Amino acid sequence: MADCLFCNIRDGKIPSVTVYEDAYVFAFLDSNPVNPGHTLVAPKIHCRRMSETDNAMLAQLVAAAKKLGDAVCAAMGASAYNFMTNNGADAGQVVMHLHFHLIPRFSGDGHRMWKGTPYAEGEMEKIGKMIKKTVGV
Repeated sequence: MADCLFCNIRDGKIPSVTVYEDAYVFAFLDSNPVNPGHTLVAPKIHCRRMSETDNAMLAQLVAAAKKLGDAVCAAMGASAYNFMTNNGADAGQVVMHLHFHLIPRFSGDGHRMWKGTPYAEGEMEKIGKMIKKTVGV
């Protein structure tokens, strides 16, 4: 897509620092990192979210992320990393091209991912049934 930031990065029309590429996937450093080494892993084909791609492409993305996660940690001297995606605008997705974040983490880096809130009495069971019904279990 001509107006997609990541497609333009893939095509070399926008400067980036590529850290990995194969026939299906490209990975590059985030230009506004949470921590140094924050890497984005994206499919070469344009798709906006996980539901728009097939399982074979997702397997390629996860395999690349697995390889890159350890490499990012080793290169940055990080003790751990977050592997995540924002799937849709309401989840915080800014660039509408499927991508995974690999964020190197360091003890005491101060980044907190989220604050959980416990379910009310019986709510967990009710929501579990709703999801099972929707997924067909």
